[in-house]
Amino acid sequence: MADSLTSKADHGQAMVYRSKFKGHLGCQWTDWFDGLTITLEEDGDTLLTGPVVDQAALHGLLKKVRDLGMPLLSVNRVKPSQADVKR
Repeated sequence: MADSLTSKADHGQAMVYRSKFKGHLGCQWTDWFDGLTITLEEDGDTLLTGPVVDQAALHGLLKKVRDLGMPLLSVNRVKPSQADVKR
């Protein structure tokens, strides 16, 4: 059964992901993360939110964070309308 998120991917549109990492990542890293939105949370974690064109690009993003030594807490696909909502 396809959901609304999956059906958007079928139309060739980039999916929006929100990844959470332990530790703060400075805003100077925005260019390195291809313009993804960097949100610093009060609990000391960092959210990276934005469109990712495909699974290979998602793995590349996660590799960059791994290379920084930041522990991955979560990766979630979100609806584009939820991308601007800060949790």
